Amino acid sequence: MQQQIVEKLRGAIADGMFKPGDRLIEANLCEMLGVSRPSIREALRSLEAERLVSIIPNRGPQIPVLTRDHAADIYKVRALLESEAAFIAAKRATPDDLKLLRGALAAFGRAVRSNDMRTEVSATSVFYSHILRICDNRIIEETLNGLLARINFLRAHSMSQPGRARISLREMKAIYEAIATKNGSAARSAAMKHVENAHLSANAAFESFSAEESSV
Repeated sequence: MQQQIVEKLRGAIADGMFKPGDRLIEANLCEMLGVSRPSIREALRSLEAERLVSIIPNRGPQIPVLTRDHAADIYKVRALLESEAAFIAAKRATPDDLKLLRGALAAFGRAVRSNDMRTEVSATSVFYSHILRICDNRIIEETLNGLLARINFLRAHSMSQPGRARISLREMKAIYEAIATKNGSAARSAAMKHVENAHLSANAAFESFSAEESSV
């Protein structure tokens, strides 16, 4: 039950229900989720560890403002580590591994066709989790898992841009094809391109959000 509360709050943040800088009122969250204050407080502490929530003394929990510079740093780390993971996965992937990757791609494709952004984000996360498992480099996996909540937050912003999800599907298919044909160089290039284009899309989302804020 506690994990479900964390996942619901994480999903609400990723979906943009709460904006950067918004305060999180415990009473409102209790009413929204139908749970007790101790459960909400424990969930907020878990999200603070993921850096999706900041608990400010004398002010309480709020959604941190993720700056463009901070986002750029995350994308740089992703580009380096995910491209290396794809390179290694191309050398190690078994037929069973490829089947799992195809399953994640299929789930992502269905989400794109139904315009289900939450499933788009989760299916992308599953796709990359398979690549990290195949890669079997604990340091790469631990580093990216430590950023996962923020990566998914940025993915949601990137996917919110018109047409981005369909382009992302093509890019992920290119990563899969390179891994399936054991072409490490192509897998690395495809993964790098995917992250770089996601960064450009996220930047467009940041600009759109800033424009909306300035017009209020």
